[in-house]
Amino acid sequence: MTAFAHRGRLSLTGSLFIGYVLLLVVALAVVGTLWALHYDRETDRQYTERVLTVARSVAVLPEVVEGLQAPDPPQALDPLTDRISASTGADFIVIASPDGTRHTHPDKDRIGRKVSTPPGPAAEGQEWTGVQNGTQGRTVRAKIPVFAEGGSRHGGDAQGPVVGYVSLGILADDANSEVREAVPAILATSALVLLLGVIGAWVLSRQVRTKTHGLEPAQITALLEGREALLYAVREGVIGVDGGGRVVLANPPVRDLLGLPEDTEGRHLNTLDLSERVHDVVTGADPGEDRILLVGGRILVANRMPVRIRGRDAGAVVTLRDRTEVDRLTGELDGARTVTRGLRAQTHEFANRVHTVAGLLELGEHGEARDYLADLTASHTRASTGVAEHVHDPALAALALAKSAQASEQGAELRLSPLTDVPRPLAPESRSDALLVLGNLVDNALDAVGTDEWVELLVRLHTEDGEGLPHDLLEIRVIDSGHGIADDVAEEIFRFGFTTKASRDGGTRGLGLALVKQVCENRGGSVEMEVPDAEEGAVFTACLPLSPSAVAP
Repeated sequence: MTAFAHRGRLSLTGSLFIGYVLLLVVALAVVGTLWALHYDRETDRQYTERVLTVARSVAVLPEVVEGLQAPDPPQALDPLTDRISASTGADFIVIASPDGTRHTHPDKDRIGRKVSTPPGPAAEGQEWTGVQNGTQGRTVRAKIPVFAEGGSRHGGDAQGPVVGYVSLGILADDANSEVREAVPAILATSALVLLLGVIGAWVLSRQVRTKTHGLEPAQITALLEGREALLYAVREGVIGVDGGGRVVLANPPVRDLLGLPEDTEGRHLNTLDLSERVHDVVTGADPGEDRILLVGGRILVANRMPVRIRGRDAGAVVTLRDRTEVDRLTGELDGARTVTRGLRAQTHEFANRVHTVAGLLELGEHGEARDYLADLTASHTRASTGVAEHVHDPALAALALAKSAQASEQGAELRLSPLTDVPRPLAPESRSDALLVLGNLVDNALDAVGTDEWVELLVRLHTEDGEGLPHDLLEIRVIDSGHGIADDVAEEIFRFGFTTKASRDGGTRGLGLALVKQVCENRGGSVEMEVPDAEEGAVFTACLPLSPSAVAP
């Protein structure tokens, strides 16, 4: 996993701030340069249009047309061009013949000489604009032809041959000076935008720091990798929800335990196929620790931990542990413990009876001793024979006898229903489930009765051939003479699979009925509590299919 960043390095917010500012500086530099270039080009375009417009106006003046055809053109044209230059702001106006002989010029000594730049297209009747180096320096100029009968090429009314041309120009330095004057405004605007951008970058970096809780990228990466490693390495299921009930975390074990889809993260709890009990535990509607959940054929223990960030409710994290196999083994261990306890009770009772017989013999009461032994033998024979005649599975018969001894030890009576009939031994996997169901139902009944009360046990194997069933079915019914179960507790039992002991102490004990329900439903069967008669406390009936085809998927 990534290590945390060393102290002293530039922070995330500092890096973002510097990056934003540098990016802004580069962007403003590019924009300012493009702005200046555009302004320069626009200025050149405006100066070009200006000299072209003035030159066209001069070329069509009647005085210019007539002056070029006069005997002494300089005398007629030079004073005119001086007045026009003064009024238009042109740096020079040169009127020349088609061969390039000057008739006017700001420098009077150059009149009558050849021009420094060739007439070009103007001598052939075409208009021309551009930048050239002349006697006045680098200028933006226009050369417009003058026709003998007036008119212009631009206006489309030119008549007669070309008798000369007008060259009008403005120094390029004037245009450059105008551009240079605009540079301070461009720089000031860029500086203002940069200042606003720096302030915005600082505010944005502060917001990023707040959102990341001051963590650096290396720390965020390390936390993310640690989170992934932790959540996907643990065997417990972990599901996290935000304050709005939306799932933000669901690792593979929890998706397997609750049967959630792959796209669980990001969905609201109400859109998931969760039971009402699971929904209450995850949302906190059913608070407490070690909450018991029955999901499918599993018994889960859930713990919910609320999450608060800076005093604000940010949701909760719920962990789920699968206790199915542990509780199943616990049930089987309880069965073995019951047998042991029964044998211990029988041993204790046997010792008492031996001592009684020994005392009678020592007192010389041989007849009384003989009668006492006869009664004991008959009672034991009746109990053992009754179980052996009706239950031909050795394990079930042994458990029934052990439960009978346990009932006798606490002063109650365990009766075997006359309808009990198990004509053959059960398969090993079926026997294990049958022992768990029988042991838990009888234990719950014995817990509910007191001294001089009774529990009746019915174990009957309904065969596929004999009764027309699609599969063999083992029926286990337990009736007791206790006080029964209140309606609200009965509803809790059928909703969660708890015993009455669980309802009294918060559900941390008494998972017998949960195991019975799980075993029955896993095999495609059921367990339910019937409405008892007036002399009965509670009646639990479990139906346990034994054929493989009946086992629930």
